[in-house]
Amino acid sequence: MRLILLRHGETVWNIDGRLQGHDDSPLSERGIAQAEAITGYVRALAPARVVTSDLGRVRQTAEIIGHADAPGEPRLRELDMGAWTGLRKADLIAGKPGLYADWRAGRYKPEGGEGWDDFVHRISSTLREWVHGGEGDLLAIVHSGVVRAACCSFLGLKAAQLLPVTPGTLTILDFDAKDPAATPRLEGYNIGGFVPDIDAAD
Repeated sequence: MRLILLRHGETVWNIDGRLQGHDDSPLSERGIAQAEAITGYVRALAPARVVTSDLGRVRQTAEIIGHADAPGEPRLRELDMGAWTGLRKADLIAGKPGLYADWRAGRYKPEGGEGWDDFVHRISSTLREWVHGGEGDLLAIVHSGVVRAACCSFLGLKAAQLLPVTPGTLTILDFDAKDPAATPRLEGYNIGGFVPDIDAAD
């Protein structure tokens, strides 16, 4: 049973290097093109079920690829970045390099934000519920942090071991339908109709 994770297309805030978290910005022109480019891949995989984060940038991506009616799941939102929401990555690196490094490593939580371990638990428990709550492959249209959290939880990888998740790309995990607790196999990461961006914005 496959879990097909699709990161939403690039947004206006992605271009500006701003942390989005639970806030939102629309897809950029390139983000729209990324969603259009991945549509054929999604159709070829033919998922039996679809779920999305309920945030606008994900819902916009779902509409472009033909799944506007998919249910929106609030528990699949991006990491809540608290007081850092809307701040530019470059400014944080320049002004708070130590805290930024600790945050990326999951050791720091901005004021009002969500801790990495709590986030990973939220995402993994929600995805397991959806994967094993029905029949057939599941497409989950989500965020970069959600993909990383899934890989950390299900595959035992650390965040530092993962390349950034390029907007509009697929990550595929194959679960054992008979054993919900079994470790899934990674079938693909950053699969898309274009060269993955190893410096992709969050």
